[in-house]
Amino acid sequence: MKALLTFVTFLGFFTPVTAKPNAGLKTWGRFNKLPYPADKAFLYDTFPKDFIWAVGTAAYQVEGAFEKDGKGLSIWDTFTRGGTRMITGDVGSDSYHNINADIRAIKQLGVSHYRFSLSWSRIFPNGTRGSYNEIGTNYYRTLIKKLKEIRVEPVVTLYHWDLPDHLQQTLGGWSNPELVGIFKDYADFCFQAFGDDVKYWITIDNPFVVARHGYGTGVVAPGIKNDPDLPFRVGHNLLKAHAAAWRLYDRHYRPRHHGKLSMALASHWIKPSRTRLESLRECQCSLDHVLGWFARPLFIDGDYPPCMKSRLGSRLPSFTPEESEQVKGTADFFALSHGAALSFHLINDSLKFGQQEDLDLRMLLYWVNTEYDNPPIFVVQSGCISGHKNNCDNLTLKLNMGHLRCCVCNPAIVIDGVNVIGYTAWSLMDGFEWHREYGIRRGLYYVDFNTPDMKREPKTSATFYRNVIQSNGFPELPENRPVQGAFPCDFAWGVSANSIQFADPNVYLWNVSNNGELLKLEGFSAPPLHRTPHCADYATIRQQVEIRQIGVNHFHFSLNWSALVPTGDVAHPNTTLLGYYRCFSRQLLQANVTPVVTLWHHTRQRSSLPAPLDTANRWLNSKTPEAFADYARLCYRELGAYVKIWITLNEPNDEMVSYPEGHEMLRAHALAWHAYDREFRYAQGGKVSLALHMDWVEPAFSFSRKDVEPAKRVLDFCVGWFAEPIFGSGDYPVGMRSWLRQLNSLELPVFKKDDRQLVKGTYDFFAISHFSTKLVTHAKEDSYDLTPLDTPLCFNPLRLCFLFFFLLCKVKEHYSDVPVYVMANGVQEDPARFKDSLRVYYLYNYINEALKAYTLDGVNLKGYFAYALNDQRDPGFGLYGQVHEEVIVKASLSNYRNIIKHNGFPIQGAEPQLCPSLAPPCRSCHVLVGQELIQSGSDLQQPGTNTGGNFHQSISTSLISNRTKSLSHVPLRTLLADDGISRFSKINLPVCLRDVLVH
Repeated sequence: MKALLTFVTFLGFFTPVTAKPNAGLKTWGRFNKLPYPADKAFLYDTFPKDFIWAVGTAAYQVEGAFEKDGKGLSIWDTFTRGGTRMITGDVGSDSYHNINADIRAIKQLGVSHYRFSLSWSRIFPNGTRGSYNEIGTNYYRTLIKKLKEIRVEPVVTLYHWDLPDHLQQTLGGWSNPELVGIFKDYADFCFQAFGDDVKYWITIDNPFVVARHGYGTGVVAPGIKNDPDLPFRVGHNLLKAHAAAWRLYDRHYRPRHHGKLSMALASHWIKPSRTRLESLRECQCSLDHVLGWFARPLFIDGDYPPCMKSRLGSRLPSFTPEESEQVKGTADFFALSHGAALSFHLINDSLKFGQQEDLDLRMLLYWVNTEYDNPPIFVVQSGCISGHKNNCDNLTLKLNMGHLRCCVCNPAIVIDGVNVIGYTAWSLMDGFEWHREYGIRRGLYYVDFNTPDMKREPKTSATFYRNVIQSNGFPELPENRPVQGAFPCDFAWGVSANSIQFADPNVYLWNVSNNGELLKLEGFSAPPLHRTPHCADYATIRQQVEIRQIGVNHFHFSLNWSALVPTGDVAHPNTTLLGYYRCFSRQLLQANVTPVVTLWHHTRQRSSLPAPLDTANRWLNSKTPEAFADYARLCYRELGAYVKIWITLNEPNDEMVSYPEGHEMLRAHALAWHAYDREFRYAQGGKVSLALHMDWVEPAFSFSRKDVEPAKRVLDFCVGWFAEPIFGSGDYPVGMRSWLRQLNSLELPVFKKDDRQLVKGTYDFFAISHFSTKLVTHAKEDSYDLTPLDTPLCFNPLRLCFLFFFLLCKVKEHYSDVPVYVMANGVQEDPARFKDSLRVYYLYNYINEALKAYTLDGVNLKGYFAYALNDQRDPGFGLYGQVHEEVIVKASLSNYRNIIKHNGFPIQGAEPQLCPSLAPPCRSCHVLVGQELIQSGSDLQQPGTNTGGNFHQSISTSLISNRTKSLSHVPLRTLLADDGISRFSKINLPVCLRDVLVH
């Protein structure tokens, strides 16, 4: 049915159907209810087979030759010489003398259609047929002929703002109804002269700008102002002129030429400032005053929108019944213009009606589709402003990608069902940008205005557009599809947190009858302890409950160097804090969760170095690496029985770290690694490495060799800076040193021979933190963060996942088959969004890309850690949220737990993965059996994890209130009787319980 509709409308038989009043009003509500973030995700697809790929220009912007070969003056020739203006479009891009250069550019793009406008005053110098100029007409005949030779169809605009100045001076321009007949006669000549070769006609471009800003604000030619009602009379005449030309073509030329006509209508998009119905109605009215002003008469009923009529009253002209019938239905397709460069539509806020202007082509397309009964829509102008003076227009590229991918191709056509038949990139080349003159550039081709021949050079956006056209969109590649399969049985599933809580004065009620969660008791606090501290005194209970609920088998947390060794002397550590870390690690093991411990976590806010070092040049102090090694020995000695995976430095490769500081950090890591290797590895059997922040770096334009090299260089500076000395040559990357040498920088230290031997090879695995991807362009060696979905550029998060896949492969490619751990991976989302769909989507796709790296490319991936545990320490990143003191389980936690449960993404219907069972929990511990208890966060320990039953145990070391029940020691044999085995198998008991029982 859709194909039939397209075919029928293609032949020019589109007939308007009366729309329901304000049918587009449902647009905002619909897009608020679409599934997030799946609806924002990139949808790989191609365009319809007959999709129109076009590029466009306007005569006054590019032609030049303003007085040559008999051309008459236009209102822009006069306007640019009025007042204090100094710059004109007399030369523009000089297309009049460079037809062959323009044709080469059009051919290089591979477009199917070229939209250009005729200069009315070049054909009729004074605006009427009696002044006919044959030379000017032949210029357009030549252009059309050359387009046909390269198999490009012309899309011809009769009027693109450059009215013959004679008509303005003698008749008052479009304010005079006589122009309706004059325009009809001009159109008649054009249809007769060029109609055999032209199948798409645009009568008038952007009548809103012509009327409001040409005859209202005076911003554009002819620059008339001071009559607030004149724009509406002008608009009235423009509509009648268009209708007269359409009726003429329909009666006399369509039967032979089989072409189609429309009026190009441009619009902003508007979003409500509030969620009230009144705001939506104001948005609707705003669109009616800009787009609906001309669209409703053409596509609906031959009259203006009710909102305009009610608010403007007698200021708005009226159509007679005959005029209404003459105007109604005079469009064969909806010609739509949209883009950042059109933002001057509103100039001020008067037509926003208190709402917010926005760039959202997709919603605008849907609104047009709904408001005007599903017309075929041809996007006849779409682009953006670029201030670049060279051929690298990163912003232009990104916005064009956003419009093509997100707004036109994928959701609008495939999901929203909008009948988009074509897209026009604006514009072919840089030129005179109307009232902005040459201050901005909008071309796909860079024009050097200082060269005699106006040299044209393709920008990177031109290359991108050509590639899209060649592929007819964005066909799905095999690597973009999700894979099914499982990770190895020993895969480390983890969650990371910057730090863990040390003290919690709150009192909790253990929910023994439902889900085992903790309920905070308001108004209670734990009394101070007057005895030797024990494991149960520490506030580990909440975190243990949280960690076990996720289902991970590893937990990554950081120690606090400055708190553990406040004086800097490891002979006098903070024994209380050390005991806390010891207990926490031991209890994680008892819960079958392997602790992964970072010795020092780099933060920009604080150094986390002991006070003596913090005040003495920090990492530039020559004593700091040795002090760090001593601190590492202390931790290995005290915690090594429980911790088998160590991270010396977490994310030291921060852009705020200087090269000399980084040099000392490398030495500190190496000293700590060697200390473990020589003194502790044999007895403890653990592994040590460092974790690097490793967001992927991608050339902004992968097809541009100029961008590939800077991308490699940025990767060297960001990651190779620390990776190459340790995992590679023992020295900094060659490219990094040579680039700094070119910049005459002496910042990068030189490794002495002993230091190189010290640092090289100091790893047992490769640990990375990865969050997103950055674009790099050679124009400014800077990076542009691509946050999945949370961007108006509509970049594809699946593409980012794919780049993550490459990231892991890069490790394998450069550093052999080193084991890889993704130590932190996550996305920030509004902490108040507990149904955190973005994080669900992010984790699913990134983990799936990790599976591709493991199964398809053979990356030795050993573990994946989601970041982060909760929002308390890492706002917006947590799997747990928090409202006041209440802990909230987010949707992402359940989804992550489900992936862990299946050890990946098992193939549907396949045999389940068989993995050896984990070692049973401690069976030699005593258990406390009691009733519901009130317990304090400072003395409560997790008695285990419920895996299906309602059996929950609770303990307490202090009597907090009269509600506390007596506790009895129950020997193990009692548990084994009367279904004791099944009951016992449902819990894991911490060794530290023995400390509690003896007290």
